[in-house]
Amino acid sequence: MITLISGFSKLSKEEKIEWLSQTYLANNKDAREILTQYWNPDSSLQQLHEEFTENTLSNYYLPFGLAPNFLINDRLYAIPMAIEESSVIAAASKAAKFWSKRGGFKAEVLGTQKIGQVHFMYTGDAKKLEDFFSKIKPKLFAAVAPLTKNMEKRGGGVMNMELRNKTRLLAGYYQLHCTFETKDSMGANFINSCLERFAETFKAEAETHEAFDAAEKQVEIVMSILSNYVPDCIVRAEVSCPLTELADHGMSGEDFASKFVRALKIAEAEPYRAVTHNKGIMNGIDAVVLATGNDFRAVEAGIHAYASKEGKYSSLSHAQVQDGQFRFWLEIPLALGTVGGLTALHPLSKIALEILQKPSAEELMKIVAVTGLAQNFAAVKSLITTGIQQGHMKMHLMNILNQLQATAQEKEVLTAYFKDHNVSHSAVEQQIEKLRS
Repeated sequence: MITLISGFSKLSKEEKIEWLSQTYLANNKDAREILTQYWNPDSSLQQLHEEFTENTLSNYYLPFGLAPNFLINDRLYAIPMAIEESSVIAAASKAAKFWSKRGGFKAEVLGTQKIGQVHFMYTGDAKKLEDFFSKIKPKLFAAVAPLTKNMEKRGGGVMNMELRNKTRLLAGYYQLHCTFETKDSMGANFINSCLERFAETFKAEAETHEAFDAAEKQVEIVMSILSNYVPDCIVRAEVSCPLTELADHGMSGEDFASKFVRALKIAEAEPYRAVTHNKGIMNGIDAVVLATGNDFRAVEAGIHAYASKEGKYSSLSHAQVQDGQFRFWLEIPLALGTVGGLTALHPLSKIALEILQKPSAEELMKIVAVTGLAQNFAAVKSLITTGIQQGHMKMHLMNILNQLQATAQEKEVLTAYFKDHNVSHSAVEQQIEKLRS
């Protein structure tokens, strides 16, 4: 019978694994060996990884790959990507090479402001609250001056603050809606520190405000937290070329563009398709965000919220044909950093940023958006020509062979065989059985 454990966090890594092996993995004789073989032999590097999070047992590795030939605003990049999914890096690289011969990608940052909010409850007179906010707003800014001093030197800081009445959504609910500029840092800790100071000052001032009656002085701070929805921190990426340069798989450029635009229109109109369509975009985006030590969960949440900004989940990318030109673009919110957090701690993240020629946060926004667009182009191109499985399953072949515990010789023979045959799990299984018999 499994019982609760106390003090688990105080156990050593070895003791945690021993408890886990006895309690949950008793039938897995290899579990201990698997967990320990992924420890880094460099003890200082292993300790660094363990200090990223809590109750660490081992390290979970992802492939760290490279997609070369990205021409972005006339500058050539090789883009590091951390991802386990077959065909993603190959597809991004292929799209990059395709567009490098057609003028490359164009990208621009349309805004860099981020949002944080103090959520509070107030059941008194709304006009009194508005007057109170106007009066103490300078005190709120003064309260965070020690926190913002260094950020302001870099051109950032608190840009604006509004009192927002949300009582139509929830009785008594208001918020201080604050806008921040954090320059090359993602800024989560900076924003949250400022918000908590705002909340403390706001509540303290309310308790002594002469215009409030006793009940109105009881402002209740619910929480102070940044938002990962950043609709004013936007980057745009785009490609374009004459229709004549799009001829492919026996289709004229006009036919290819027509089918491509129609596929995008379906993703704009149909949420079931849009989710998978946008997942393909995120294959590229997440891989670069992860490789550079940024928070891919925050990026995912913000981008998918943005995809629903019109009240219905829709495609993030768009395409059109006009005056003989094909245009394909996306606009997405991206809150990224190139200083602070894991970007300064994880050795591979530091290497990734060096590969990208030490970009600013705005430059990284452009690179990430372009990678998403390239990934999307490759996916839609496959869908409207050969179908998604042909290329994907070719790349997935090695995973299937490893699942079937193929030897090096078997891999060599079957890789050659499936160059000219369709790949499926059953087909590979059948061929390996033939080979072994």
